[in-house]
Amino acid sequence: MSATLKDVARAAQVSPATASLVLNGKGVISDETRARVLAEATRLKYGIRSRRAPRSGDARTLLFLKIAKHGHTVNRDHSTFIADYIDGMSEEAHRRGYTLEVVSHEGNSIERIAASLGQRSANGIIVLGTELSEADVRRLQATDRPTVFIDTHFDRLDANFVNMNNRDAIQLIVAHLHDRGFRRIGFVGSPVETVNFRLRLEAFIEGMRLLQLAADPDDVLMVDSTFEGAARDMADHLRRGITLPECLVCTNDIVAYGCIKALREANVRLPEDLSVVGFDNLPLAEALDPPLTTIDVSKRRIGSLAISILDDELRAAEPQPTVKALVGASLIVRGSVLGPGTRADRAHLLTA
Repeated sequence: MSATLKDVARAAQVSPATASLVLNGKGVISDETRARVLAEATRLKYGIRSRRAPRSGDARTLLFLKIAKHGHTVNRDHSTFIADYIDGMSEEAHRRGYTLEVVSHEGNSIERIAASLGQRSANGIIVLGTELSEADVRRLQATDRPTVFIDTHFDRLDANFVNMNNRDAIQLIVAHLHDRGFRRIGFVGSPVETVNFRLRLEAFIEGMRLLQLAADPDDVLMVDSTFEGAARDMADHLRRGITLPECLVCTNDIVAYGCIKALREANVRLPEDLSVVGFDNLPLAEALDPPLTTIDVSKRRIGSLAISILDDELRAAEPQPTVKALVGASLIVRGSVLGPGTRADRAHLLTA
């Protein structure tokens, strides 16, 4: 198997995000770090350019747009998450004879990003749609090149999407908690504009209804989606005085980390007083004390599927119907959720 971006980053002792910046000629990186990353990339024979001959004289280039519209979800906390997408795309692009170019946009308007695409000769485009609205997707889709959006999903749009199956993933969590004897289950979401956050909250409410459990509106808390913001907002909830449920399902691991920080500072014991579940299976989840129960979705599979969809469209002799693909998830059970019959018999009232 060819070397991945994470292999290069590990060998050069930098983060995957830093390695990506170096390999794409972006960012303000020291000469020493840049040289070290390039040396390791060469040694590991890392590259996304295929040795196969191009077809019909085409450059056969695919473009991945990493867009941080507001940065509340696409940020350094999720660099590993995004690196997994890139690894999946890179491997499949290499296998199919394409070069993959990665371009990052932070804080740029969608109009400016769309206009910049006219300067590039890529055959097809993959867009990280995490922070994009429906209008943003429409605007980028109008570039008149085959395009796939990953990490988002809009049913009403006639566009290609590859996303995780949020509904099934959240309902896996709710069913697991129900099997362990939990009945009062809460949810920590975020008002930040992200389709996946909305889908996870909807799935939680539906999952509770299917199991004939009451989804109390008071048990649905909203916090910022950054670590510091989630910690701050959860601390505010606790200071105002709330009755905590038996378990909290968090919309992602970063939100879970922030909430756990605030809960510990309020002397809430985990998992004795409160069980917590995350979503994304980021590397820190396993290292927490207790380790975080969370959802794992193959980001590499999502990246690979996006390339496959583009290649199929580019090879087709006539226009193809759009594809909306959902990748399944698995529940990683760890110590942040108490087992059956072990929940503490404790009033969950916290006051300021």
